[in-house]
Amino acid sequence: MLPNTFSNPLWFTNDELLELKGTTLLRATELQKKKLQSLYEDKVKSLVKKLLILDGDSESEVSFEDFLWANSVFWSRALNIPLPHAYVFPQSQEGQDCGTSSLNDTSDEKIEFINVKDEKRAASTTLPIQGETVWVEGLVPGIDFCNHGLKPAATWEVDRTGSIAGVPYSMYLLAAESNSGTEKEISISYGNKGNEELLYLYGFVMDDNPDDYLMVHYPVEAFQSAPFFDTKAQLIEAQKGEMRCLLPKSLLAHGFFQVNTQQKERDDKITAGQVCNYSWSGQRKIPSYVNKLVFPDDFLTVLRTIAMTEDQLFQVSSLLQELVANGEERQPSDTEVRAAIWEVCGDSGALQLLVDLLNTKMMDLEEGTGSEDADDELLNNAQVKKMPESCISRVQNDSLELMSRNKRGSIVYRRGQKQLVRLFLMEAESALHLSLSEGN
Repeated sequence: MLPNTFSNPLWFTNDELLELKGTTLLRATELQKKKLQSLYEDKVKSLVKKLLILDGDSESEVSFEDFLWANSVFWSRALNIPLPHAYVFPQSQEGQDCGTSSLNDTSDEKIEFINVKDEKRAASTTLPIQGETVWVEGLVPGIDFCNHGLKPAATWEVDRTGSIAGVPYSMYLLAAESNSGTEKEISISYGNKGNEELLYLYGFVMDDNPDDYLMVHYPVEAFQSAPFFDTKAQLIEAQKGEMRCLLPKSLLAHGFFQVNTQQKERDDKITAGQVCNYSWSGQRKIPSYVNKLVFPDDFLTVLRTIAMTEDQLFQVSSLLQELVANGEERQPSDTEVRAAIWEVCGDSGALQLLVDLLNTKMMDLEEGTGSEDADDELLNNAQVKKMPESCISRVQNDSLELMSRNKRGSIVYRRGQKQLVRLFLMEAESALHLSLSEGN
């Protein structure tokens, strides 16, 4: 019943990994595989050996590939289950809790560039949770066979009292009313995941995924070598800024070009609070483009800070000193620091840095695997091979090139990344043009 191999990048051949060149996912896969290899050598290998000896088997050995298989079996099928803290950590005989941290914290499979949301969580529950809830990753036989669907045929719920399934805290599937036909596959939602996360965790992608996203970050090494690094680092910490940001595809529906992302209803909720929204003060005017700016202010304020000159640093320091000089002793709030930096710097420096970051990201992607148009051509001329991944060969069949599932998934993912870079670059360049023309 369980697969022998998997389609996530941890199982890719060296040639298949080349299809991810220039992407965030390639680096994440390399780091994760190295981490798992270290875990196997340092802990798993000796532990399993001891268990086999205790079981009377001193001859068998467990290889790293066996460990990788078990790791993939779990993380490709795990559900995120809401349970009361007391159920997960029952009190000991002394009346003390056995622990307080969520089992989620032990996840090695969640990579840092992914902001995980609703990871295979129950869509609803039968009773409100009393007390603290712990989300525990676990395997639920039956439900873990369900595939992911944008319009799932079912949801899964937790029966806390046992009134439906007969067993407290058991899980069951609830069919959607519009998908009650007996001939339809029963699918569930794994959450609003982009192709980067779907490919990494589960080994598949979705064409035109409405939940796709782009991760942009300012390189730490470049920041550490920037002038006045220590002062700028303190200002970024005071602002609670982020050195990286997640740009969901749906944000583009609110930008200058208002790209249709098929998620108009949900976009308003996603955008709320992400565009700078504090009151401007002083002499600088509110930009005309403020409601079209799709980039999170937590990231833009970091870029403003990094782009500051020595003179601008002095002006910001003077504003903040004046702000707290006549009042009681206190530190400026993060909002006040952000407002002071915007008053002095405006947006043009930050937006120029953002344009540079996006151009660099596009260069990395195209140098690694070619242009977006080249990916389109590959997909249009390809037919996915239905044969074992170990038997990959390039042949022609009715003018269609046979392509492995892993290769196709990689091309769909990287093409989506190039598309998002292109679209967000257009947004950044438009905002930069306006900020320069308005003196911001």
